Amino acid sequence: MGDFVLSCCSTADLSASHYENRKIKTIPFHFTLDGVEYLDDGRMPIDKFYGEMAEGKVTSTSQISVQEYEDYFEEFLRQGKDVLHLTLSSGITGTFNSAMIARNELVSRYPERKIYIVDSLAASSGTGLLMDKLADLRDSGRSIDEIRDFAEANKLRINHWFFSTDLTYYVRGGRISKAEGFLGNMLSICPLLTVNAEGKLKLREKIRTKKRVYERIIEIMEKLADDGYGYSDKCYLSMSACLEEAQQVAMLIEENFSQIKGKVLINNIGTTIGSHSGPGTVAVFFWGKERSE
Repeated sequence: MGDFVLSCCSTADLSASHYENRKIKTIPFHFTLDGVEYLDDGRMPIDKFYGEMAEGKVTSTSQISVQEYEDYFEEFLRQGKDVLHLTLSSGITGTFNSAMIARNELVSRYPERKIYIVDSLAASSGTGLLMDKLADLRDSGRSIDEIRDFAEANKLRINHWFFSTDLTYYVRGGRISKAEGFLGNMLSICPLLTVNAEGKLKLREKIRTKKRVYERIIEIMEKLADDGYGYSDKCYLSMSACLEEAQQVAMLIEENFSQIKGKVLINNIGTTIGSHSGPGTVAVFFWGKERSE
């Protein structure tokens, strides 16, 4: 294993034990709940977080500052380690720019070190799925340059498909109107969204009933995943306080894609992404055709 650090933002939405086992470092975003600021570092119980949202507590988020990135990266540089860091998509937040400013400040002070910042163009466990692949490459003996090149060449192959069973937070976030949200909830409409090639959220379809959106996920995965029903890589799923729905989707994927690598890994959508999605969101991530729009 090379003498370098693999790192990502806390918004990769993997568990603390997962990061530790894969030797992946993280730096937390910030979120505010009911006027109090916290770090997105897993210390707040996720059930408490979503429970307070469901009670109407207001949430907001703020990205990692340039100084925070600088201090974080410098800790590794002082140890003589190079750094490869993946940020949350630039189509969602400006954190990539902050990380780059910090990087540019540090390269003049540590000219012998490599500091690579990769815009993941991904979110939640989509970034996590990419990070896991980079950890596999590191463990197989690949250099930091080879891993950086792989990330840049393959990051758009991480497919994101997600839906919500509760439109309340789409209304609060301004993504849909109050009238659309009211009607959608009455008619059990589940909006199906993706992250596009620019790393931005894009509404693809409005599907009525959870059963039909589950079926649609399988249809889309068969069309886009590597080798279709023969897909043999990992599949990650993240959810916000809707474990039953997530388990049903995971079961359907495992039934239809029998060659999948291991079980579908179900993660929690963390406090940063969850501040905007709210409870009731299920997201599926897999390797497949490159996002082109």
